Amino acid sequence: MADKKYPDLFALIAADSEAKMLYDKLPSYVKAQMSQRADSINSIESLSDYADNLTRGDG
Repeated sequence: MADKKYPDLFALIAADSEAKMLYDKLPSYVKAQMSQRADSINSIESLSDYADNLTRGDG
């Protein structure tokens, strides 16, 4: 399945339930950083990549 592109993070999580579930599981500091770069996050793939990068040192 091709990765559908959205205008920004907020459009993505509003329209894509999988993206919303992924976003909802993220720590608040990750959500805050993503919000600052919302224009750069426009697909489930970019959301997942960004989350991986921001949480790499966690755990």
